[in-house]
Amino acid sequence: MGGKQSAGILLFRGTGPEAEVLLGHMGGPFWAKRDEGGWSIPKGECDPEEDPQAAAEREFREELGVPVPDGEWVALGTARQSGSKTVTIWAVHSDLNPDLVTPGTFELEWPRGSGNVQEFPELDRVAWFDLAQAETKLAKGQRVFLDRLSEQLA
Repeated sequence: MGGKQSAGILLFRGTGPEAEVLLGHMGGPFWAKRDEGGWSIPKGECDPEEDPQAAAEREFREELGVPVPDGEWVALGTARQSGSKTVTIWAVHSDLNPDLVTPGTFELEWPRGSGNVQEFPELDRVAWFDLAQAETKLAKGQRVFLDRLSEQLA
């Protein structure tokens, strides 16, 4: 499989149409003013040799600063994102208090070309959304996972 691979975890709580999902707003200057489409499932790149489920668990911990809460893992499969990136997502039925989250950070030259490197949070905030809200908040390429979760919950 060519291109980059990512893996992540979509936490959900509640059941059926009442379910809510935990999303993170993407940190950094590009996303600062974007709400709609500016949220993501906690995820990150995994090496081709790495077990995607282990990568999903590691990335969740790196992005949110907390371990994946205990709960049943439900495979939501893989989807191709823009470019040649593929993302594999698991849903985990559990709860998490967003106040406990301590986001990981990344470095970026900002403003671009300034030579000034700043540190930004991977996710600048984390919140629970019902499935209808999540549909508008989530980055377009990831919305397929909400549909798959809805099917699992039906």
